[in-house]
Amino acid sequence: MAEQRIVIPYTPRPQFLAYHERTERFSKIVAHRRFGKTVGCINDKIRAALSNTRQYPPPRYSYVAPTYAQAKDIAWGYLKHYSAPIPGIKISESELWVEYPNGARVRLYGADNYDRMRGLYNDGVTVDEPSQMDPRAWPEVIRPTLSDYNGWGTWIGTPQGRDWFYKIDRDEKGELLPDFFRLTLKASETGIIKPEELASLRDGLSEEQYAQEFECSFDAAVVGAYYGKLMTQAEADKRITGVPYEPTAQVWTAWDLGIRDATAIWFAQVVGREIRIIDYYEGSGVDLGHYARELLNKPYIYAGHIVPHDAQAKELGTGKSRLEVLESLGLKNLNVAPMHRVEDGINAVRVMLPKCWFDGKCARGIEALKLYRAEFNDKLRALKPRPVHDWTSHAADAFRYLAMTLDGVAVQAGFNRQLEYPRLGIA
Repeated sequence: MAEQRIVIPYTPRPQFLAYHERTERFSKIVAHRRFGKTVGCINDKIRAALSNTRQYPPPRYSYVAPTYAQAKDIAWGYLKHYSAPIPGIKISESELWVEYPNGARVRLYGADNYDRMRGLYNDGVTVDEPSQMDPRAWPEVIRPTLSDYNGWGTWIGTPQGRDWFYKIDRDEKGELLPDFFRLTLKASETGIIKPEELASLRDGLSEEQYAQEFECSFDAAVVGAYYGKLMTQAEADKRITGVPYEPTAQVWTAWDLGIRDATAIWFAQVVGREIRIIDYYEGSGVDLGHYARELLNKPYIYAGHIVPHDAQAKELGTGKSRLEVLESLGLKNLNVAPMHRVEDGINAVRVMLPKCWFDGKCARGIEALKLYRAEFNDKLRALKPRPVHDWTSHAADAFRYLAMTLDGVAVQAGFNRQLEYPRLGIA
C-alpha cells in the first residue's frame, strides 16, 4: 500500500530555516515581537515528535510558557491547527496535549507551576519568554527532564536586561559556550514588519522599549523596572561584591511570608552609614519551622526580624498567627512592618538602595530587584500603576518591608549602642 503524504500548512520563514536544520543540542533564539517564533518552534516540535522512532517509553516533547494561561492562549491553537492534517491524532483539551500515531506527545505547560514537570522525561523542550519565568525553573526542574534520552532544549524570547536568558549560553566568566545554536532576529533586519508599521510602533514606544522589544537589545533598560537604574549604578560603584559578615554588628532580617508562594528573607547589617545586605534565602513548600532552623543555624547575632503586617492574622486551623508561630520557634524581637501603600514602599527602597552593599550570596535577590517592574498595558502602550506579580515579587516585597521598617527599629533597638550607629535617614 502506498504511503500517505501528509501536508502540514506551515512554510518556514527563510530566517528560521537555520533553526530547523540545526545539529546543536541547545538553542537560543532572540527574536523581535511578531516574528512568529512560537509558530516555528511548535512546528519544529511536531516534526520531531513524528520523526522519533522510539517505541518505549513513548517520545515526549514540551512547550513551556511563563504561565499556563499564556501557553493555552499563545500556543494551543497553533499546536492543534498544525497537527490537524495528521490522521489518527488524539487531543486532550483538559491537559493541553496532542498525541500522534507513533505514540509521541507534545504538551503545553506553564512555568507558574513548573513543579508539575518534576519527575517527567522529555525528548525536547521549548522555553518561551524565559525572562518572565522563575530562573530556578530551568536548572532545578526542566533541565533534568532531558537527561534520560539526551533531549534538546530551546529558549525563545525577547530581552529583559542581562538576566538568566541572557546568561543561559554563557559560562561564569561571561564567555559564550560552544556547541550552542544562536539566532538573533531584529525587526530592522528581518523585513517581517513593514517599515511604515515599524515607524508607527516606534512613535508609541520609548527608545528603551523599542530597543528591547524590536531590536533585541539586552542592554536596554527593562521596561517599567522600579530599581533597574539603581541596581545598575550599584554594579558600576562595585557595591555588588563580597560583603563579609561583621561580627560586631547585629543582623536584621526582613521577610515576605508566602503560603502558596515563596517565602523570601533578606539579612542586613548597618555599619556606619552603610547598609550591608549580607545574605538572602528563599524557599517554598515548607513550614515556618524550616525557615526558623535556617536562621538559627547561621552564625549571625540577630537584632530582630521584620515581618509583613498580615503575619498578625490568626489562621482558622490553628487559632495562632504566623507571628506567634515564629516566636514559639525561637525567633525573638519580631517587628511588624507598618501598613503602607506599595508606591510609598517602592520610594523608600529607592532612597535606601544607594546606601546598600550586596554580597554575592544574594544573587537571586539581586536579580529579582533588577527585574521587579510595573505591568505593561499592550493595548494602551503604557505602564500600569501596579507591579507585575511573578517570581521577583517575593524578594522585592521583603526588601520593601526592610526599607519601610529598618530606620524605626534601628533607633528603637539602638543596634549596638556602644558602636554609636547613626540614624539611617530613610524616607
